[in-house]
Amino acid sequence: MAIVFLDISSYTLITEVMGDAVAARIVVRLSELVRETTMRFDGRVVVRIGDAFLLVFPESRAALMCALEMERRTVAEPQFPALRGAVHWGDLVYQEGGYVGGSLNIASRVATEAKPHQILVTAAVYGEVRGLSGVTFTPLGKRHLKGLADELELFEVHSDDAVGGEPARDPVCGVLMAPTEIAARLTVGGREVVFCCEKCVRVYLEASQRRRS
Repeated sequence: MAIVFLDISSYTLITEVMGDAVAARIVVRLSELVRETTMRFDGRVVVRIGDAFLLVFPESRAALMCALEMERRTVAEPQFPALRGAVHWGDLVYQEGGYVGGSLNIASRVATEAKPHQILVTAAVYGEVRGLSGVTFTPLGKRHLKGLADELELFEVHSDDAVGGEPARDPVCGVLMAPTEIAARLTVGGREVVFCCEKCVRVYLEASQRRRS
C-alpha cells in the first residue's frame, strides 16, 4: 500500500506569531484541499493530527501524483505556508479502525526530513514509478533518519510542469506571498527580506536585536 504524509513546514511558527485562530483557519483550508485532492486520486484520508495528514492509496503512482498536486494547489493559495511531504510503499495492517506497521514509521520519518516545498519518496516508491512521464526524480543518496536502524535511499520529486520561481517567503512565519501580497520589505546585509504583516516585521527585528546584544 502507498502511504503519504503531508504537513506544514512552519506550523509552530505560524501558531506562535499569528495566533491559534489564524493557524486553525490555515489547517481548515488545508484539510479541504487534502480531502478534495485525495478523493480525486482514489485515496483515503486515514487521520489528521494537527496540521499533519496520513493518506493511503492502492498504488504508488496515485499517491505520488496526489502529493505533487497538493504542492501545486497550496502554492496557488494566497498567503499560505509551505507544504512538505513523503511517499512510501510498504505493508500495513488494519487493526481496530486504523493502520499499524513499520511502514508508517518510515513514511513519517521521511516526511520530517523534507524541507519546505519538498516531496520525498523512498526507493520502494521509486522502483514502482520510475520512468513516469511528467515528473523528475533527483537522487539524494542514503540518509540515516532518527528512529530507524537502516539508512534509507531517498529521492526528491517534482512535476516537470511546475511553475518556475518560488513565491516570496516570510522568514518569520513561513507564509508564501505573491508580489501583491507582500506587506513590508527590509534590506538586511544587502539582501531584501519580505514580510506578510507588520507583526512579523516586529518579531524579526526583535530577534535580530537579541542576537546583537
